[in-house]
Amino acid sequence: MHDIRRIDVQEGILDENDHIAHHVNEHLTDHGILVVNEMGAPGVGKTTTIKNITRHLKVRPYVIEGDIESDLDTQDLNAMGIETHQINTYGACHLDAPLIQHQTEHMSFDEPGILFIENIGNLVCPAEFTIGEHVMMLISTVTEGSDKPYKYPLAFEKADIIILNKVDLIPYLDFDEEFFMKGVRALNKDVPVFKVSGRTGEGFEEVAAWLEEKAAALEVKEHHHDHDHDHHSHD
Repeated sequence: MHDIRRIDVQEGILDENDHIAHHVNEHLTDHGILVVNEMGAPGVGKTTTIKNITRHLKVRPYVIEGDIESDLDTQDLNAMGIETHQINTYGACHLDAPLIQHQTEHMSFDEPGILFIENIGNLVCPAEFTIGEHVMMLISTVTEGSDKPYKYPLAFEKADIIILNKVDLIPYLDFDEEFFMKGVRALNKDVPVFKVSGRTGEGFEEVAAWLEEKAAALEVKEHHHDHDHDHHSHD
């Protein structure tokens, strides 16, 4: 008697999310801001990674901290003089584009730089939602074990840069680097993988240089865009 229709709600949500993410990306590109979506499981050192990278950055860092609850990391980063804003999801397992759009609209971005968005700690839902990023940065650690690319393929497949943290602990663990890298390369042939230690600071200078290069390329594109406008305005 009743017409029953099945609607794929997930698809609609993702489409709308991607639409808003595109606007976020354009808005921040116009401000000369490289957006980095930082993903990783709880305890891999996401905030520590941001701290270590910013020590080497020559451009201005901005941070949005995503947590289910608490603002401990935000307090930490603000105390270091890094402009940091908090988003609490109160249960949701990922950040989405509408949340980021709302937050970035309330940030001034006085000068070009890099916006690090620390996503919620897990490797499943955050990988499905784009949030306006130019770079998806995945943090993995030797303490998690070498099977993570095989268990969470989407996150590794989507990553633009992979950071393997806590390499100072390799002597104490059964971490099979060859197996880990084989899994990474099967999913993502060319992604750069940087080996770092959040405790000693080893390897982060190279990560900062890689990100600065991406930020500089963004500014070049932006200047070309400006010149095009100048050119048309004289016609």
